[in-house]
Amino acid sequence: MYLIHAQLRGPCGAPLPYGAARQALDLARPEERVEHVSAHPLAVPHPVLGFFLMAGSLSEAEGRVAQVCLRLLRESDELAGWVLHRAEAPLVAPLGQGLLGPLETSSEQSDLRRK
Repeated sequence: MYLIHAQLRGPCGAPLPYGAARQALDLARPEERVEHVSAHPLAVPHPVLGFFLMAGSLSEAEGRVAQVCLRLLRESDELAGWVLHRAEAPLVAPLGQGLLGPLETSSEQSDLRRK
């Protein structure tokens, strides 16, 4: 199973329409094997739809998500003027790391260490 983030860019900072995740899931075809879609409307720099899907490879998963998103952008009136910025697996930091690198305090000083 893969997690693929699709960044969508709206016109002039428009908010991601409510229900975009449900629309994407409904538009996914059975052979695309999309299991779940979640919306992250406040993600920076662009709103994100997170897709969980089964695929034979990362490249295949990213391609399928791009196809679902392009279909969504074509068929949804609420997403007129939106574009797909990218569809790729998110980088996940190791435990004790921040989103973009080490935290200012080490993991040894946190409550997350093993006893």
